[in-house]
Amino acid sequence: MPKRKSYAARDVSPQNPTGFLQRVRQRLNKGDSWLTRDLADLFPGGKIDEAVMEELETRLLLADVGVDATREVVDALNRRVVRKELKDLDALLAALEESLFEILVPCEQPLSIPHGTGLFTILVVGVNGAGKTTTIGKLAKLLTGDGYRVMLAAGDTFRAAATEQLQVWGERNNVPVIAQQPGADPAAVIFDAMAAAKARGIDVLLADTAGRLQSQSHLMEELRKIHRVMRKADEDAPQETLLVLDAGLGQNALSQARQFDEAIGLSGLVVTKLDGTAKGGIIVALARTMSLPLRFVGVGESAEDLGPFDARTFARTLVAGPGESG
Repeated sequence: MPKRKSYAARDVSPQNPTGFLQRVRQRLNKGDSWLTRDLADLFPGGKIDEAVMEELETRLLLADVGVDATREVVDALNRRVVRKELKDLDALLAALEESLFEILVPCEQPLSIPHGTGLFTILVVGVNGAGKTTTIGKLAKLLTGDGYRVMLAAGDTFRAAATEQLQVWGERNNVPVIAQQPGADPAAVIFDAMAAAKARGIDVLLADTAGRLQSQSHLMEELRKIHRVMRKADEDAPQETLLVLDAGLGQNALSQARQFDEAIGLSGLVVTKLDGTAKGGIIVALARTMSLPLRFVGVGESAEDLGPFDARTFARTLVAGPGESG
């Protein structure tokens, strides 16, 4: 049987105090908790009443958790309050973490790539500005570090400097980049890249695509064409279709995921820019609504700031912030 590398999260140890999960804890929400901040001060004595639950519901909604997920979480907590199972704010927050974890954990499905089974192609899609090309560069570093032979395909032939940006990542990671002239047919570029990758014994091909809005039907049709052409080269390709989403877009990220999935069928998500203004709740909404594997999350600009999604760490950090999430 071929060896298979699974990109599951690894927790922080004393030997690795600056690991990826620790960066998630420090940078998500800029190290604060939008759920617990000032909650004890607002409700001295820690008594759980209607006002506490209303405040919690408001914070969930403002953090882009979404109406459906918020209703599910708050209704479950209210039932436990009625049964007197939650006696104070600490118990409420522990139950909140567990409720969020239960929504998130089905999406904790790491990317798994076999060694020695032929070319594994990853098609990366998304709108302009989400971080597709940067994500490809970071993935290239991660994969080469694990011993895979990697190639990049510059399928974004329309955005100015997109090919040059990808070539910089290729040089940085010492991996080849297949590109053509600006305006070339993206499907042809990726088809040629697949042929080159097979000829050179490449393990993983990461294919960039032009950014597009989910409402641009002609560009979505172009993605369908890329899928068809890739299958002519390999009936199983692409083995992975990743949608890169900007966490700062809030509920619009959910709309993007739905429409890209309807157009081409997604196998996984990458959520970037969780270190910015995003409060992180959109990941809960995506988990509750889409049930797609969340392969990676990004919390910064460096290659080390992209890593596997860990449901427990994420739920704990949303509720407790970095200080209590170890």
